[in-house]
Amino acid sequence: MPDVEQATERSHLLPRLAHDRRFSAVQNEADTDSILSTHVSKEEQLLAATSVGERLPYNDYTTIDWLHDLVKDSFRSRIIYAQPGIRGYFGSAFESGQGWIAAALIGILTACVAFCVDVAEATVSDWKLGYCTTNIFSNRESCCTDRHSLGATKANLGEGCSAWHMWTDNYWRAFGIFVGFALAFGVISSSFTMLTKSTLPSAAPGHGDKSPRFTNRGDQGVVGKSMYLAAGSGIPEIKTILSGFVIPHFLDLKVLMIKAIGAVFAVATGMCLGKEGPFVHIATCVAYLVGMLFPKYNENGRKMRELLSAGCSAGLSVAFGAPIGGVLFSYEEISTYFPRKVLWRAFLCSLFAAMVLKALNPTGTGKLVLFETNYGISYSPVHYLVFILLGIAGGLFGGVFCKANFWWSKTFRKYAIISRYPVFEVFLVVLATSLLQYPNPMTREPGDVIIKNLLVDCRGKSEAWVCQQEAKDNHPKYIGWLVYGTLVKLILTIITFGCKVPSGIIIPALDAGAFFGRLVGQWIPTISPGIFAMVGAAAFLAGVSRMTISLCVIMFELTGELEYIVPHMIAILVAKWVADALEKDGVYDLAQAVLGHPFLDADHAMNLVQGQQELVQRLIPPKKTMQDITVDVPKDNKISKRTLDDKLEKLKERGLMDAGLVLVQDGMLQGYLAEGELDFGLNSLGMHWEATSRIRLLGEAEEGELNLSMFVDRTPLTICAQAPMEYLVEMFGKLGLRYICVVEEGSGRLVGVVIKKRLVVWLESLKH
Repeated sequence: MPDVEQATERSHLLPRLAHDRRFSAVQNEADTDSILSTHVSKEEQLLAATSVGERLPYNDYTTIDWLHDLVKDSFRSRIIYAQPGIRGYFGSAFESGQGWIAAALIGILTACVAFCVDVAEATVSDWKLGYCTTNIFSNRESCCTDRHSLGATKANLGEGCSAWHMWTDNYWRAFGIFVGFALAFGVISSSFTMLTKSTLPSAAPGHGDKSPRFTNRGDQGVVGKSMYLAAGSGIPEIKTILSGFVIPHFLDLKVLMIKAIGAVFAVATGMCLGKEGPFVHIATCVAYLVGMLFPKYNENGRKMRELLSAGCSAGLSVAFGAPIGGVLFSYEEISTYFPRKVLWRAFLCSLFAAMVLKALNPTGTGKLVLFETNYGISYSPVHYLVFILLGIAGGLFGGVFCKANFWWSKTFRKYAIISRYPVFEVFLVVLATSLLQYPNPMTREPGDVIIKNLLVDCRGKSEAWVCQQEAKDNHPKYIGWLVYGTLVKLILTIITFGCKVPSGIIIPALDAGAFFGRLVGQWIPTISPGIFAMVGAAAFLAGVSRMTISLCVIMFELTGELEYIVPHMIAILVAKWVADALEKDGVYDLAQAVLGHPFLDADHAMNLVQGQQELVQRLIPPKKTMQDITVDVPKDNKISKRTLDDKLEKLKERGLMDAGLVLVQDGMLQGYLAEGELDFGLNSLGMHWEATSRIRLLGEAEEGELNLSMFVDRTPLTICAQAPMEYLVEMFGKLGLRYICVVEEGSGRLVGVVIKKRLVVWLESLKH
């Protein structure tokens, strides 16, 4: 008979042991020990003898215990380094190097996936216009030039290409074919995304202690929300995971594959989205799958999140050919916990991703820089005013976009036909996008090609369409196309972001900024308009995402223009200030609010509580709740199983999943028993004990009794009820706590307990 599946971070906390014949005769201590050894790691079993207590794998949508995992990793490391002889030497060496090995593997594998996505997307996207007669799987550029992936790069530009066959020369027929292909690609992408539908526990404000279900006992349990794991960029969910929450199956191999396939067809539709955000999700999936191969990361939620933070950097590295920018993006935008060792491993991971991607050469240029420019001219101080103007425009764009997209998500997507049939919404958005973008020759191309065209320098010999238009003495139609492109990109990006397809916001924001910057450059003849398009692109993206340092470095790596770092810095900072004045939250923070993911941003939380003058006692649960979760342990340290069963049932009714029982004697706190461990102990270890049995919760266990003291945390952190709320936020944010017990001032008696979700819900209420 096969072994029981090894418990992981994604496993259900309670295996259905009652239906397993091997456990049907569990009636004594030996069988109990067998269950423990199967479902609890060796390091956790060692922790059972300490005051910290052991933990089971994390349940879905609960918080990890950062402090507990820190101690657990210390136990594991001491065991390895204490081994004698040659085995100990090699074990210690592998222990020191497995983080670096894992980071390198993540970079290599991420680059391979990115290569496949890049090549496939370029080919599929060009099928809307025609096909290559020599190789139907070649895109237009590789068909008409000597640029090929995995090969040498030559200078032939393929003018007058006869190998590329357009579907038709008739404008209206070409228009219809373009729209037809786009709609088909959109339906394919969204249909693949539907395969990743998952139902998660709800953590929205209103559930828990003050839920209506406590006043109406006839109500059903808390209903979870549905989400599509491969939809969107994945960055809001990754931020939630890296902050310490568990989202089941979000990083599985199935999600990775569907995300990659869906991104190919989603980008090929021509919608205002990019594959750069999905690349971050793909890289994080790769990091998770690689981490599962190493016990150091597989069995420790804290260590796994360190590896995921390093993996995120590879996503931006392959998306933009920006290895340094990828590291800074992970640090600035994604990660909650980012120590120096994670920085170094992210650096290595990003390096390997860039090296392998350059060798694979998906663009056929042989270069890592995507939008290489060489303007060969500097700017003067008077141009600083123009850069400030671009920053203001970028901030306005970002602020308007964030508010409008949030409103669109809360209104249009609430209609029954849209919420029930997400593929239909994608169909409508693709149709609107095709009808609005095809008439403009500048928006007809894919998003990355649009940027490349708008950054072109027309001072030299260039046959680009943009340069041909700007060479005319009077070009009002061209000016109109630039204005049209800017407005259409804003409108379409608002209605596109949040559709149920893999999508990112980075490329559309860069497109809109490049359009506006090129437009402004038409009235400044002293330097190339491409410079303002480049700076405008950075400003618009800064307004949307609120990225600063990482964005500045990414723009440098994207274009290779070190000369224009100062203009980028000016525009990015101004854009951030203006956007913050209009809307405090960036697009990823608002997406988290729309999706309802629990997330504690320590900086934002501190800003909220500093204006409230609240004390910790504000979050003490109601008296009825405290009665339900408090266990007054007798002097013999044992309590009846029936009492604990009743307590567990009340915990489950509250639907918070990572709550627990506080153990007291004479009003003084003795320990904390989490809901997951209590459930496992009663329904798995104790499923054959009678309801009248006495279960040990504290002290040394005696032979023949059911012992749950091993799961009790005898060193719970406490805080005074009269302490400022800033103390509580700082402790949760900096220490990564799951819960903290509240004691009375002076006497030290227990008066309450605050779990992380309760704090998150209260902070969310302050925003509204």
